[in-house]
Amino acid sequence: MNDLKTDIVIIGGGIVGVSTAMQLVERFPGVSVTVLEKEAALATHQTGHNSGVIHAGVYYAPGSLKARFCREGAAATIAFCREHDLPFDQCGKLIVATNDLEVTRLDALQARCVENGLAPERLDRAELNRLEPRIVGDAAILVRSSGIADYPAITRKMAGIVSDKGGTILCGSEVVGMRETADEVVVETTRGVVRAGRAIVCGGLMADRLMRMCGLDPDFQIIPFRGEYFRLPASKDDIVRHLVYPVPDPDLPFLGVHLTRMIGGYVTVGPNAVLALAREGYGWANVNLRDLAEMAAFPGFWKVIAANARSGLKEMENSIFKSGYLAECRKYCPELSLKDLQPYPAGVRAQAVSKDGALVHDFLVHRGLRSLHVCNAPSPAATSAIPIGGYLLGLFEDAFGSPLRAAH
Repeated sequence: MNDLKTDIVIIGGGIVGVSTAMQLVERFPGVSVTVLEKEAALATHQTGHNSGVIHAGVYYAPGSLKARFCREGAAATIAFCREHDLPFDQCGKLIVATNDLEVTRLDALQARCVENGLAPERLDRAELNRLEPRIVGDAAILVRSSGIADYPAITRKMAGIVSDKGGTILCGSEVVGMRETADEVVVETTRGVVRAGRAIVCGGLMADRLMRMCGLDPDFQIIPFRGEYFRLPASKDDIVRHLVYPVPDPDLPFLGVHLTRMIGGYVTVGPNAVLALAREGYGWANVNLRDLAEMAAFPGFWKVIAANARSGLKEMENSIFKSGYLAECRKYCPELSLKDLQPYPAGVRAQAVSKDGALVHDFLVHRGLRSLHVCNAPSPAATSAIPIGGYLLGLFEDAFGSPLRAAH
């Protein structure tokens, strides 16, 4: 690739970027669309390193984009899998309370489910035991609409649709510079220059850096949190019939260590949430001095660390010592032992943090002169990728007019 011209360039080959590209080529067949992905394959980072859950929308604030996109996205994801013969299993989710405090929190969570248009079923100890004989708890709620899918496979299918309809997917194309002028967006990559009428940036872990390349001043910074998983041995592939989650702490943005049936037929445990030492730091040995220096220079980083110091230290301890991690699992699955926690790839979550140290919980999009930037796309972004793509196209048309007119 030398000097490539395209109407719209999409930066980021995760499921959000590729979903957006797919919907662009489907709705506007006269527009040329190019997707840039820095890795050798699509869905390499957050899309390919999550629990594979189709979330139903249990946890999210009523009226938020998260709640809306999750509910719409679950239905859209299942419909897409059915249409394209991709694997999924709507196995349902159990959220299990193991003490009085968690039962109280479960009451609030059940009410939120109802507000978000779900139909949770309340279970007592006996009903829980009947559904999941190897799980213990004082109470639970069952959300039948949750399930599991293969998000990298979904992304690849979406990319195939993009290509079939005339779009271009360029992997191995890392963005090293970007600027907006009155007439175009110029994107410098490791494979050459791309000149586009407009840009939609779905950069995930690099979202704030890509904004700065465009000359924008983000009011947040991406802080990476690693989620570590384990895989259970084959002898425990039948340990659960549903997804089994603990009751989350409402003051924390993470859902807790859960048992997840995977499309491959095995079961994973996880994730926890520890500060990563690099934006793509999938293990303790992955350290990036630039990433650490940027975090240390950002006031919001120290504020969020101070506000969550106790839980953060506990998560770090459980990461280093598997016995602590195991204790989190044994609250609701007492038969697990240390030998059951077998290696499995970790993931890294791109968490946007504001300058005052607040975690950005909802989806966040900023506009440039000729670009849209997805700044925060937290879980359930994979579940919500199809409605997020539609939302971005709506924002695009509001900001720049129809892609058929505004791309040039």
